[in-house]
Amino acid sequence: MAEPATVAVLPPPADDGSTDEPVTTAQVVERYQRMVYAICLTHTACRGDADDVFQEVFLTYHRKQPVLNGADHRQAWLIRTTLTIARRVATDSWRTRVVPLRPEDVDQAAAVVFTAGDERADRLFQALNRLSPTYRSVVHLFYFEDLSVAAIAALLDLDPAAVKMRLSRGRAKLRQALSEEDSDV
Repeated sequence: MAEPATVAVLPPPADDGSTDEPVTTAQVVERYQRMVYAICLTHTACRGDADDVFQEVFLTYHRKQPVLNGADHRQAWLIRTTLTIARRVATDSWRTRVVPLRPEDVDQAAAVVFTAGDERADRLFQALNRLSPTYRSVVHLFYFEDLSVAAIAALLDLDPAAVKMRLSRGRAKLRQALSEEDSDV
């Protein structure tokens, strides 16, 4: 009589091979909050909108509980979701069709400007926000999130050559904006 075959039951693999990988929404928020909020700020240029996008990103994550293969995949999902929601907020018809009733309302809205803390960081943030979203996304992901050209290309569904071109043009536009500010001072 043949012995029954034994099946080894292995525990599911850790998300990226480590035991400290986030598994709960609270752990994901704790680990990725800085990255998501930075993307929110650079794509909305307004703290209120950035807060709304930030909350919506993690609420979407919590509701969907996406099945992801590792920390890199989780980071990519969060970046893509953040960019999508930030674009939707920026192009929302309510924001584009609102007309202030009084001229002083325009002045008050313009007076509320996000500051990063020091003058140099503020200048960089303002110059980055003046870039079009096309350049702003790749510059932010490359320099602030330390993603490679290949990773950015995969995230944004672009050819790596297109990412390199956008980086090059974005750097040139940033350089120009910062040098114009220097000459004005």
